[in-house]
Amino acid sequence: MEITRELAFGTYGTLVCATLVLLLGRKLVEWLSPLRTYSIPEPVAAGLLVALGTLTLREFADIELKFDTALQAPLMLAFFATIGLSANLASLKAGGRRLVLFLGIVAAMLVMQNAIGLSLATAMGLPPGVGLLGGSITLAGGHGTGAAWGETLTERYGVQSALEIAMACATFGLVLGGLLGGPVARYLVSRLGRTGGSAPGVDAAKDTAPEGFEQPHTVRLITAQALIETVAMIAICLLGGEILARALSGTAFELPTFVCVLFTGVVVRNVLSLVGYEVFERSLSVLGNVSLSLFLAMALMALRLWDLSTLALPIVVILVVQAVAMAAFAIFVTFRVMGRNYDAAVLAAGHCGFGLGATPTAIANMQAVTERFGPSHIAFLIVPMVGAFFIDILNALVIKGFLSLPMF
Repeated sequence: MEITRELAFGTYGTLVCATLVLLLGRKLVEWLSPLRTYSIPEPVAAGLLVALGTLTLREFADIELKFDTALQAPLMLAFFATIGLSANLASLKAGGRRLVLFLGIVAAMLVMQNAIGLSLATAMGLPPGVGLLGGSITLAGGHGTGAAWGETLTERYGVQSALEIAMACATFGLVLGGLLGGPVARYLVSRLGRTGGSAPGVDAAKDTAPEGFEQPHTVRLITAQALIETVAMIAICLLGGEILARALSGTAFELPTFVCVLFTGVVVRNVLSLVGYEVFERSLSVLGNVSLSLFLAMALMALRLWDLSTLALPIVVILVVQAVAMAAFAIFVTFRVMGRNYDAAVLAAGHCGFGLGATPTAIANMQAVTERFGPSHIAFLIVPMVGAFFIDILNALVIKGFLSLPMF
């Protein structure tokens, strides 16, 4: 399709649009009861609306909106820095058995996604590499992992248009990951109510002191000095993570930059604790929530939904089956294995987020749930660490394991 006119937004224009998207999302959730009922995150609701508007302009008016994504990566890295700075070793130890248990569930999910992708690709006569692209490479891995493996599958395994397929699959997953988590959690919480399980209600949530990222709209009193100190720590994490990522680049231990930033945050937090400095949690959560919200707004409003039109019907079938399988896995495996309680329901919502999309989507899913039903400290302890750190390592091992099969 030939575009007759482009409307480009610079850095400031994109920032303005992102803030307006967040304000619109807040109003949409207030006005439309289905969005509240199914706990759809505000950035997802408004971001998708803007993406659909962009698609409409492109298809019917030959106008393409282009947003400057220069701030997107720094905002994402700042969010992961705050996640790392929130994790002291004592709290990670408190996760204990449940953290290890959740890691096992995530590993099983990665194997399931690739098994589904390969099985369906083989049944429909597609190259096996396409099945992996419609599996954990793009769904659990996201756009970055999809781009990296897309090149590998083209160069070493002869998969044609692997990069384009990867980007479209990752976009599909990001959208579904933000839409499925809330309904899955609502279904599970309603089951708790029917079976006598305990789940905090809306009124109970209002009386509960919020911690970390669980109640993003709660007013937190902070000072300018505390904010400056927190910005300094985030900046140190960004610099340290970048240096670490460069040092590991090209080695067997190579990791994405955001994982290195998160790891640096964990180190900084615990070193400061050893010397007696207490990190001011309230300013950390405020800056983390702002970074997360702006990143998601920018990512979703800039989605190129027309790229999904490049997906052939067999790949669409694979992705739809993957989405259904992820929801079923969260309900029948994640929820049950993690204890069949309210924390397990919130974990299931987060699992849908990073199982199909990305860790920021998982956090947004859980925030939408906890804003309505009440805090879940253990979910916000486990999901960020597993979704941002361990899953990339596990995913790389699982992908390499599948690539060693005779069909490749």
